[in-house]
Amino acid sequence: MGAIRLLVAETDPATRTLIRQAASEEGFALDEAVDGITAIKLFRRNEYPLILLNMSLPELDGRNVLIQMRKLSDVPIFILCDHATNELCMAGYGLGADDVIRKPFFAPELMARIKVFLHRSGSMLPSPERRVSFKGLYIDTFSHSVYVDEQPVLLTPKEYALLAFLSQNPNRAFPRSILLDEVWGSDFFGSERTVDTHVKSLRNSIKPYDQYLVTVWGYGYKFEA
Repeated sequence: MGAIRLLVAETDPATRTLIRQAASEEGFALDEAVDGITAIKLFRRNEYPLILLNMSLPELDGRNVLIQMRKLSDVPIFILCDHATNELCMAGYGLGADDVIRKPFFAPELMARIKVFLHRSGSMLPSPERRVSFKGLYIDTFSHSVYVDEQPVLLTPKEYALLAFLSQNPNRAFPRSILLDEVWGSDFFGSERTVDTHVKSLRNSIKPYDQYLVTVWGYGYKFEA
């Protein structure tokens, strides 16, 4: 499991540096945005367990950033509150913010509050990686997107589910019966050859990386990393 990655959307470089250093000491990674548009782009591209958000952002203010984020996720969001924007920060509670952090703040206390929320949400526990990457083959398990050499590949839902399952269990061979249960469900009554058909189509779609999908003769298939 990689480091827990947080998002901070903050205009003040000194505040970002303080948070970055404190987060690093706790073993957290940090993505940084200096305006609301960048914050939204990072939020849509990545899955964060917690977000720190200043309400006074340029391009798109924190209020609208918060509204957009809450439409898509219930991720914990802490408001970073300047004295000059105290009333706006408090309004963040009504928009779905989970906590308000007033500046200047004590960095260890901020980290302690972050860890409390991460523990409550289970984010401190190991979880599947969002990105599964093998050279030029990239699988995003959050958006269910697949890219070959950075170009998007159109897969059917079952093709994607088959690729995701095998790639998240690399170098392990599975019989067709297990793949049917995992991908199609235990109530599927079709032929095991359905798996062969989907593997063939999948190989064509992910060329030149089709060699990852290996046939185990007389048994089934595996993703050989």
